[in-house]
Amino acid sequence: MSLFRKSLASFGIGAAKVDTILPQDALIPGQPLPVEIEVQGGATEQQIDNIHLTLCCRYLEEVASGRGESEQRTEKVPQVCRLAHWSLPETFVIGIDEQRQFTATLDLPFNTPVTIGDAQVWLDTSLDIARAIDPKDKDTLTVRPEPLMDGVFTALEHAGLRIRQVECEAAKGFALPFVQEFEFVPVSGPFHGRWRELEVVAYRDEESLQLWFEVDRRQKGLTGMLSSFLGRGELKRQLTISADLSPEEAGDEVLTFLDRTT
Repeated sequence: MSLFRKSLASFGIGAAKVDTILPQDALIPGQPLPVEIEVQGGATEQQIDNIHLTLCCRYLEEVASGRGESEQRTEKVPQVCRLAHWSLPETFVIGIDEQRQFTATLDLPFNTPVTIGDAQVWLDTSLDIARAIDPKDKDTLTVRPEPLMDGVFTALEHAGLRIRQVECEAAKGFALPFVQEFEFVPVSGPFHGRWRELEVVAYRDEESLQLWFEVDRRQKGLTGMLSSFLGRGELKRQLTISADLSPEEAGDEVLTFLDRTT
């Protein structure tokens, strides 16, 4: 019977299970990510060689739709990006129905997408078990803007702009294969009637927050920031904000820059 149970466990039947618990409801890029990992033994004793955690997100990439030689069309296809991967060197044997708990503190990468719009971010946890299907757990995350970006969003909101659309789209020239694009529309304030829309792309590192802006004054929409940005040189409106600034100072600097250059 024991051999039979081990055979079933190798196919994932009656095997150990893993569950990751996030003590925080909302996470901030660049800040610690505490996790608690619970391992529940199954119907047979199993050796766990490692615990793996992978931070993932979804982004869109334009690919040829292949609808014929006379028609060259593209469509946006969802892709998965591995933002970060961690391994916990925990080798242990989990007994029948035994429970084990582990804790770890990870660093959430700066450019983890903010989970508004269609942005999706999740944490995959798996147990490394030799010659067996690895038990897995998937936890959807809520990610809020880091302080500098939050200061920029707050300033834009106070100036009468509202977020209309947010997308993670494929891009070249960055550490990640995508950027997150925020589209704003002025509904009141100094830019109402002056702009049709504002598009913002942000990239954060330890030293600074880099921002690219595209303003549309026309009655017809833009072809999109990314179409002009990627592969065709940098946008004309680019601003670098020092990480030493406060969120309020960052917001004020963005408003001053936009008012002066647009």
